[in-house]
Amino acid sequence: MAEVQKDNLGSREDTLRFLHMVSLFSAQAMISLGKMVNPVTNKAEKNLPAARLFIDTLEMLEHKTKGNLSADETKVLQATLTDLCLMFVEESKAPAEPPKTEAPETDESKVKFHKNYE
Repeated sequence: MAEVQKDNLGSREDTLRFLHMVSLFSAQAMISLGKMVNPVTNKAEKNLPAARLFIDTLEMLEHKTKGNLSADETKVLQATLTDLCLMFVEESKAPAEPPKTEAPETDESKVKFHKNYE
């Protein structure tokens, strides 16, 4: 008699992997929106094109997995997308931070050595 393989698509491990993947993309989007500190630079930096990429990826994932997720997985993905889209719109409308200007250099500040003959 032929052996029947067990369907693992709905397994607990797969659910945890899926939720972990959603949280990874969400965290990267939040870092790109400047909502979280970038762990590499230790600064909050805004990169809207990168944020849009992570959000678009989650939207594609939602589209491609439609009908194949549990109710809880669907809720988590939809809630994550809703939050990220709202944050993206908020950050898109925020005025750009003006570049930090330093005091203009004077001729004296350019001189590295000054000789005085008194």
